[in-house]
Amino acid sequence: MQIMSVTPAEAHAASDLYLLDVREPDEVAQARVEGAHHIPLGSLADRLDEVPLDRTVHVMCHAGGRSARATQFLEAQGVDAVNVDGGITEWYRSGLPVTLGGAA
Repeated sequence: MQIMSVTPAEAHAASDLYLLDVREPDEVAQARVEGAHHIPLGSLADRLDEVPLDRTVHVMCHAGGRSARATQFLEAQGVDAVNVDGGITEWYRSGLPVTLGGAA
C-alpha cells in the first residue's frame, strides 16, 4: 500500500495540524514538537480511540520508518493519515521549532 507523505515544512504549514508522535517516551523527553500528541507505536492499536477521525493526522517518529508503519496501520483503520518524511530529525534540520530536553 502506498502511503501519503509530506515534508516537515508542509506538515508545519497545515492548518489545524494534528501531529502524532509515535516515538518512545525517552526519545520524546530528548526532543519534541510542542503540541504534538504522543502515542508510542507499540501502544497505537490499544489507544486508537485517542486518534481523531475528523481531520488529517500527521504521523512523525525519529526518522520516518515507524511513522510510515503507523500511517499504514491508521489508514487501514479508516484514519486520514500522512507520514512526515524524515521524522523529527528532518523537522529539526528544516529549522522548524523543536523543544530539546526537559519533561515530556
